[in-house]
Amino acid sequence: MYNITYYHKLIINKEITIAQNERKSIHGQWSSKVLFIFAATGSAVGLGNIWKFPWMAAENGGGAFVIVYLASVALIALPIMIAEILIGRRGKQNPVNSLRYLSKEASQVKVYEVDHDLNRTKQTKYQHHNQEDYTNWELIGWMGVISGIIILSFYSVIAGWTISYIFKSFSGLFNQVTIDGATSLFKKFTSDAERQLAWHTIFMFMTCYIVSKGVRGGLEKAIKFLIPGLFMILLILTGYVTTLSGFTEGLRYLFLPDLNKITASVVWSAMGMAFFSLSIGMGALMIYGSYLSNKFSIFEVTSIVAFADTFVAILAGIIIFPIVFTYHLDPTTAGPGLIFQTLPIAFGSMPGGETFGTLFFILLFFAAITSAISLIEPAVTLLIENFRHTRAEASLKIGFVTWLVGIGTIFSFNYWQDVTILGMNFFNLLDALTSKVLLPLGGFSMAIFVGYLVKRRTSVAELKMSQSMYTIWRVLIRYIAPVAVMVIFTNGFM
Repeated sequence: MYNITYYHKLIINKEITIAQNERKSIHGQWSSKVLFIFAATGSAVGLGNIWKFPWMAAENGGGAFVIVYLASVALIALPIMIAEILIGRRGKQNPVNSLRYLSKEASQVKVYEVDHDLNRTKQTKYQHHNQEDYTNWELIGWMGVISGIIILSFYSVIAGWTISYIFKSFSGLFNQVTIDGATSLFKKFTSDAERQLAWHTIFMFMTCYIVSKGVRGGLEKAIKFLIPGLFMILLILTGYVTTLSGFTEGLRYLFLPDLNKITASVVWSAMGMAFFSLSIGMGALMIYGSYLSNKFSIFEVTSIVAFADTFVAILAGIIIFPIVFTYHLDPTTAGPGLIFQTLPIAFGSMPGGETFGTLFFILLFFAAITSAISLIEPAVTLLIENFRHTRAEASLKIGFVTWLVGIGTIFSFNYWQDVTILGMNFFNLLDALTSKVLLPLGGFSMAIFVGYLVKRRTSVAELKMSQSMYTIWRVLIRYIAPVAVMVIFTNGFM
């Protein structure tokens, strides 16, 4: 008689392979591993890296923030990022449906009986080993979809600033501008709600147009051009700042941490930044994972994306802080307007400043548009799959809702600047709600879901890691990441 345990393993592994080969996303899939890496990198690398990372580092102690951020990426964000892409590729649908599919799959166990006469086993039926309510886990998907819309609503407004500043730089408006002049220019722009609304509308239209064309027709075509362009401009600007007098001081500020500055608030902010920067908990990586072919290693592509994302964030700091210190600016007082109030001074004073300034804000735009299309995609696919919308209809409806919410962020800098909720204006409230509440809670929930509910054989089959790497990841996703998120979240919240 066959060894039943071994024989059952063969059957189960064969069924997993067949099932995964047959199931594909109805929206298509990435044509190559490189394009998935480009897409996921574009999702992760965005305004969070280039606009928000330097601003958050400046407000949270420079190097102290950076060291906690790097630890958060390695020990918390990366394991959860792998889990999120695993859910997407296994489910092959929008975040809500993928979580529903995996929770149902995890709650079933196949029952076999042995036919002693024929010396073989045969499957007899499925049985639920628990009575898990699938809708509870679907809430993680809904949370991600909603988070993506909220983030894109203010993201689009900031992206509109970058488009405006491309033209300001190109026209020579920054030439010999003073500190007061740059600040006045920024405040004059943000106080003009109608102008901000125009750029916000243009950016949302471009985002919806790309997404309406689908995976191959829209996302891939945009990403092929945008991601290489983004890295090329970053490297050009990095080369330039090495010639500045404040280069060494900028590096010290960024890489020599004062450990006394590490507080609960700094740790909470750094973890939130890691989640925001890597697009964790927004549904973006889950939906991009659903387009990923089964022949590619999730661990390999995720590690490349996480490294690229962190590399860009650090490069952004290396570019911005030497410029800030060269021109004797205070990085801690500008807040969200850091790069818009400080960099024009530098670009207006340096040789070739018009060229470098224009390149920098084009870089910001590239980063913004690649992230924007990933933020809106989960909600678009939800309307297509669950509510029978065409891609064009879904893009238009979600785009309109996002555009509408974005008006609140525009008003935060003018009409509503004195209106606060919990001590924050509308923009700061949305930023705090997503990066410090929704994204960490979404990441925590995914860690619990994949670490404890998804069957071990399923994660083994999907990740295709070596035994040692899988063991490390499983310890991180089951014990280290969720505990760290909860402790940091609770202390920061309190």
